[in-house]
Amino acid sequence: MQGEDRLHWWQTRWFVLAAVLAAAIPLLWPAIPPIVDLPGHMGRYRVQLDRDTFPWLHDWYRFEWSLIGNLGVDLLIEPLAPLIGLEPAVKLIVLTIPMLTVAGLLWIAREVHGRIPATALFALPLAYGYPFQFGFVNFALSMGLALCLFGLWLRMARTGNLRWRAAVFVPLSCLLWLCHTFGWGVLGVLAFSSEMIRQHDLRRDGQLGGRGGHWLQSWFRAGLGCVPLALPMLLMIAWRSGADVTGQTADFFYWRTKIAWVVMALRDRWLWWDVASMAVIYLVLFKGFRDPRIGYSRHLGLSALFMLVVYIVLPRIVFGSAYADMRMAPFLIAIAVIAIRPKPGTTFRHAAILAALGLSFYAARLTGTTISYAMFAQDYDEELAALPQVPIGARLISFVGHNCTNAWRMSRLEHLPAIALERRMAYTDDQWSMAGAQLLTARYTDAGGYAHDPTQIVTEVKCAREWWRPINYALARFPRDAFDYVWLVRPPAYNPRFTRGLTPIWHAPGGTSVLFEIDHSVAAPEATDEELGVPKWLIRAMARRRARLERAERLDRRERLERLREEQEH
Repeated sequence: MQGEDRLHWWQTRWFVLAAVLAAAIPLLWPAIPPIVDLPGHMGRYRVQLDRDTFPWLHDWYRFEWSLIGNLGVDLLIEPLAPLIGLEPAVKLIVLTIPMLTVAGLLWIAREVHGRIPATALFALPLAYGYPFQFGFVNFALSMGLALCLFGLWLRMARTGNLRWRAAVFVPLSCLLWLCHTFGWGVLGVLAFSSEMIRQHDLRRDGQLGGRGGHWLQSWFRAGLGCVPLALPMLLMIAWRSGADVTGQTADFFYWRTKIAWVVMALRDRWLWWDVASMAVIYLVLFKGFRDPRIGYSRHLGLSALFMLVVYIVLPRIVFGSAYADMRMAPFLIAIAVIAIRPKPGTTFRHAAILAALGLSFYAARLTGTTISYAMFAQDYDEELAALPQVPIGARLISFVGHNCTNAWRMSRLEHLPAIALERRMAYTDDQWSMAGAQLLTARYTDAGGYAHDPTQIVTEVKCAREWWRPINYALARFPRDAFDYVWLVRPPAYNPRFTRGLTPIWHAPGGTSVLFEIDHSVAAPEATDEELGVPKWLIRAMARRRARLERAERLDRRERLERLREEQEH
């Protein structure tokens, strides 16, 4: 098939364009893309854009621009939101992420194999992999861009534009790092592995003088060839050496979860459907080893192997960001799939059957994701009907129901309260607050231990190894004087005694969600920790955590006073 001059239907530009455009279909209907963390990011974007228009936002949140490797969507919002509005801008950006991912995968396959292999179509559903469903938008954007840039890297090598490649990839690598560090790192792994094969083949063919593979020399030359990608290392050092940077790196070699991530790479709503879909992909990968008519490219096979090593070594938490290794899984699998190619002599009929099956698989996954997103969007609409009852600038605390079993279908509601910040400029307690990892940190000291994520997540009972509070404890202990409203979003069962002094002003029709206004003239109900079912070890741990928060707040207050004193002196 590869020797034929005629392009088959799955190798044409029209098909590639159609496949890229089709990747956007699941996101066309929902007003807010229903991916877990995105509403929380949208709240941050509102503070970023309008913190000077609504001065009370300064009292609640500290937002400062800084050079960090996690700014992709944050930067794109700046020019787009004033033109078309914040929510349409977010939707437009997020909608392009699966399109970029599909385009990058097909481009890489085209550059490596000369023609797009029929089996490459099985990799396309991974554009909606679990990390994207989780709402890691800066990461997902950087990965889509990294795949496209890797396609460009391969093309410039194929056409002999090595000097131009060295020149253009210095700024491109810096921009990619700025989008998200992970995308830059993956581009480096892909570029190094492909360059290593290229250098080895050049020496083997005598184009570099001498003959023989000489893998050690190829390794060295590949490193030199990737020097244009190295400048962000300096940016990384500057970022992570900042005095206020926090975030640990931990949890290495959690084998059970690493195995789980490669099974859950397409996790969305229906366990049987998502696991069966992954089984199809693994069957294709197995076929690449067993079928004599197809095999693996050395270029992408080595890239997949390098990514596998990174995946194994990568810890679960990097610089305070969780699920670091999980994010790699869908892309590792996708690179392995597009590494498959037909061997000489493969018939058109065999390739056409594989292409038809791959296209059917892609269409089926897109259909399932479209239905799933429409259902999640309906959940969003039902819950967000409470927001017109929230005044502009209200101090709102939210409690979102969760479970201890980590059900396959995540509710996608975990950060929905941040839409109150985005639409009503209200305080919400679900923002992340980690200096150096995000541009925004919460500084509403009156909220105490209920100031930021994950205080918005509540469960019926205390979950092991989680900081989530039981619903009764949260209702009884949150600082009522710091808030005006309480929003319960599909909460677990709770004791109505702990809502004394809370006046319901909105109920979800047919649901359990409710919005309360706080009557500050009524004292909160009294209850001991033991009455609320809190284990003694947790009581001690929470006391230590409160002490740490209080120390951090005192340091922040002292820093602000010193800055004010310096400004007055000048």
